[in-house]
Formats: sequence, structure tokens, C-alpha cells
Amino acid sequence: METLLQYKSVEISFGERAVIHDVNVSLHASEILGIVGESGSGKSTLLRAALGLLGENGVVTRGNLLYQGKNIPDLNERAMRKIRGAEIGMIFQNAEASFCPVRTIGAQIYESMAAHRRISRAQAREKALALFEKLKFKDGDRLWKSYPFELSGGMNQRVGIAMAMLMEPSILLADEPTSALDVAVQRQVVREMLQMRELFGTAIILVTHDIGVVSAMADTILVLKDGRVMEYGEAKRVLQNPQNAYTRRLLSAVPRLRRT
Repeated sequence: METLLQYKSVEISFGERAVIHDVNVSLHASEILGIVGESGSGKSTLLRAALGLLGENGVVTRGNLLYQGKNIPDLNERAMRKIRGAEIGMIFQNAEASFCPVRTIGAQIYESMAAHRRISRAQAREKALALFEKLKFKDGDRLWKSYPFELSGGMNQRVGIAMAMLMEPSILLADEPTSALDVAVQRQVVREMLQMRELFGTAIILVTHDIGVVSAMADTILVLKDGRVMEYGEAKRVLQNPQNAYTRRLLSAVPRLRRT
């Protein structure tokens, strides 16, 4: 199976302080990798590194972070702009906060797509409405014309996922995509992300503290604590027969969503 993204002995530091230590993880085509751990364990830092978004003080200080054979820390900003969004998509914890409040959903979808390819507004709308229909969104035309504040938090999150997928990226990075949602909408979002994999063959890295969500989605699980790998392997094995005491404590603490 094709390896899309690979962390090889990666250390990430902010200033002189290392926060990620010797991480070795691979993401393959169509794989869903769940990264779990408590707040401050380094989960989101691993995602931001894959997009070259560690900020001024953040640096990959050791190892290689390879995307289709290219070392991301070695790429300049121009090269990364071609990858972000088009090849590696991102879903944020709160999609509504990442939308512009005074522009319609449709205008923002068009702008996002036009940044990476030649496309007319009519073509962007047609593509978006087709995806909305596949995801069983009600009244896609109304969604296209809506402002973010006119939609519920759950609907904004679902639109954010659809928006990230319209460029059909090979990898989707999802940073706590369900943490602000109630259980019913969580289930919807989980179903829709799994549907994205079916439709587009997308590989997903799902960062969450919620073992329930990761057990419903992941093929592979990475457990992090204080920037160090506690456990890494097939999801079924990690969930049913964890080898690490920290993993066992994490698993015993929360209920689980069933696979849908």
C-alpha cells in the first residue's frame, strides 16, 4: 500500500524545548490513523507540522517528515501553499470560527477552490451542491447562500468537512472535529468522514481525546503522552489488548461510539 505521509524519528521543538520526541508513524493511502492522548500531549503539533504551520518558534529539529517522498521541513512557503488545501486538507475543531462571518458559505467555497485551480463560480457551485447531495445535506442551495452565523455549530462543522473535501485531497487532517458537538451530530460527522474515504479514497489523520470517536473510525491508533509514543498499531489490537499502562487507563476512562 502506498505510503503518503511518514514521520521518521521526528523531534519538534519550540525554542529550546522539545515537545515531540522520536515519533515514527506512517500513513498509507485510504488509511484512517487516530492520534489520541490527553490535552498537551502533542497531537495537534504533529498535524501542524504536516502542513508546515508550526509558527515562528516551531521547528522539526530531528528526523524527517516526508510527504510523497518530499521532506516537508525543507519545502519553502510557495511549495507548501500548493500542498495545503489541494493535497493535504484540514478540518478544524471549530469550523465556524475559521469561516469569515460576513461572507456567504458559497463565496468562501468558491474562493477556496479558485486559490488552487481555474474554476468558475458556477462550476464551484455545481461541484459543491453535488457533494452536499451525496452527504444528504438538506437544501444545498440554501446552504450555499447562507452566512455561517445562520447555521448551527454542527452544520458549520459538516460544511467545513465538505469544503475541505471539494479539492479531493489525498490526505485529510482532522483536529478534534467532533469535540464541540453533541452526540447525535458527532455520529453524523463520523459517518460523513467515513463516507469521504469511500467516495475519494482519502487517508485521514484524526486527532482526538475521544476514544469513542477513534474506535468508531480508525484503522490504526497512535497513543501520545508528553510528546512520546506510548503505543502504535492496528486499532483493534490497541483497543482490545493494549500493551501500555497509560493506554489502558485512557481506554477505561470513556464510553465508545460504535462503528456505523
